[in-house]
Amino acid sequence: MKYRTVVMYMEIGCFVSCLCGWILVCSTLPTEYWTFSEVGSIVLTTSNYYSNLWRDCISDTTGVSDCKDYPSMLALPAFLHACRALAVCAVITGFFGGVLTLVGMKCTKIGGSEVANARVTFAGALTYLVSGFCGMITYSWWANKVITEFLDPTFRSQKFEIGAAVFVGWGGSILLLCGGAVLSFFSGKEGLPFSNSATVPRRPGTYVTARTRRTYMLPAASSRVTLGPPLFYEGRKLSRATGVTRKTGATFSRDSFV
Repeated sequence: MKYRTVVMYMEIGCFVSCLCGWILVCSTLPTEYWTFSEVGSIVLTTSNYYSNLWRDCISDTTGVSDCKDYPSMLALPAFLHACRALAVCAVITGFFGGVLTLVGMKCTKIGGSEVANARVTFAGALTYLVSGFCGMITYSWWANKVITEFLDPTFRSQKFEIGAAVFVGWGGSILLLCGGAVLSFFSGKEGLPFSNSATVPRRPGTYVTARTRRTYMLPAASSRVTLGPPLFYEGRKLSRATGVTRKTGATFSRDSFV
């Protein structure tokens, strides 16, 4: 099997994994079971309290349930605003990651050259990683707050436990992180400039890179010039015809060489 075929199947598997993770993350936003608590009031009646990022709900064994949105947005704690922002960022970045990956995959053949498609796929993989990190931070932060309040003996308000939506969100975030990491490895290996930067010698003093095809000239070695003492041979003339050295009338003193 060719390497390109292996990479194509790997991209398809990572895309399916990230898509499933994104769907799981999206499904947790409208779900009310982020936290829940059971309070037994009478022998035959038990009240169930559960809530999420947007509303509080209550139900009992008689089948009566009621949900109420948070009355004031400005009165909410900063923790809840941060969780809302991170959850929405996870959904948005996951959507754009799916679009970029779908355009750059080898099996779709929508983009241009192989290098351009690999770079688009790499951008989609990074977007998937951002989505996975946002989701993981959201659910871990929420679960940490619930566990801290539940184990705190000085906390006198009603205590809650971790709901099913948090576990579903953890699973979706892990799928996003794993699929994005594998996808970024294979696409970055092909699309990034430094992944194929081996130099191939063409002629002495010249090298060309396999990716950019740019020629770099090595600096030539500086030639050495041997200089004799000045004015040393000025008083003698060599006759090319006879090959006899003749003395000239010029005389030199010691100061002439200083």
